[in-house]
Amino acid sequence: MSGMKVLVGLSGGIDSSIAAYLLKKEGYEVEGITMLVWKADAPYPAPEGANSCYCPEKKEDLDRIREICGQIGIKHTVVDCSDRFEEQILGYFRSEYLSGRTPNPCIWCNRKIKFGAMVEYAREVTSFDRFATGHYARITVRDDGRYELRKAMDLRKDQSYFLSRLSQEQLSSALFPLGNYTKAEIRKIDEALGFHEPGASESQDFYAGDYTDLLQVEDRPGRIVLTDGKVLGKHNGYWHYTIGQRRGLNVAYTEPLYVVALDAERNEVIVGTEQSTHSSSLYASDANYVSDEAFDDRIYSVKIRSAAKGAPAHVTAEGSGFRVDFLEYVKGSAPGQSAVVYDGDRVVASGVITA
Repeated sequence: MSGMKVLVGLSGGIDSSIAAYLLKKEGYEVEGITMLVWKADAPYPAPEGANSCYCPEKKEDLDRIREICGQIGIKHTVVDCSDRFEEQILGYFRSEYLSGRTPNPCIWCNRKIKFGAMVEYAREVTSFDRFATGHYARITVRDDGRYELRKAMDLRKDQSYFLSRLSQEQLSSALFPLGNYTKAEIRKIDEALGFHEPGASESQDFYAGDYTDLLQVEDRPGRIVLTDGKVLGKHNGYWHYTIGQRRGLNVAYTEPLYVVALDAERNEVIVGTEQSTHSSSLYASDANYVSDEAFDDRIYSVKIRSAAKGAPAHVTAEGSGFRVDFLEYVKGSAPGQSAVVYDGDRVVASGVITA
């Protein structure tokens, strides 16, 4: 690996730190980089807790990252991506929520910020051949030169769903050093090196607190209605609800009710019984073909949420997106979320659920 320089995105957590360590151990020339996404004059409130991607950077966190880089023996650079993050991620998040859809900011942050803006800004201050992160996923290359995104060996930690919008160009320069490791193995390496305290918690959400704090809108009374139009109660704004939500509806009915739709124009929350949450098909727009360039006549596995189990389905291209016809009912398909198509452990395509 002599002569190949790898830039590693460092958050200060266990995974990215060990990714940098492993690459250095394998003989790569390694440099660390951290992106700043918080703006002191942003119109959005600080989160309730510090365990989130979008929060004020603490000096001690950056000091800890620099300390780990010193232990590994690599340089460290910081780039400010806050303007792009506010425009492309927070702006998108707000727009989707206020349109009655359920956004997926992590997927778009990976494509537009981590593997987009951060890499672009980094090239202005340093040179490198590959960009690596601590994601649990794998990349392989076919004989025809096409890059394939695959699930991690540790399926419990697999993050291929969140990487499903990456382009061929982004995959061609990406490295995922943790793809063939289990989380337990990575923690063991970290403990041996003393980078973090044993048992340290590191999982991060997009935002630690009530998501609606980021919307910057005043409460507006509206109606909670059954799928047949019957009014069951009132609410303070449809944006306080998400598709599939069961708890916190505060309405009485003979069966448990779930949020099945949000009508932004009428400020209505539509609820129904569990059967109303079942879908036999969906359409996903803005398709990103990852490992393949088209769909075959076969049974694929489709995930409609990151934590969902893949459901068997036929998938066909339609316009700029694709149609998914499930072999069995799925629950909780939500417009705005991503439908990710798998063939075994390969990510075939990703699209945004619209219907």
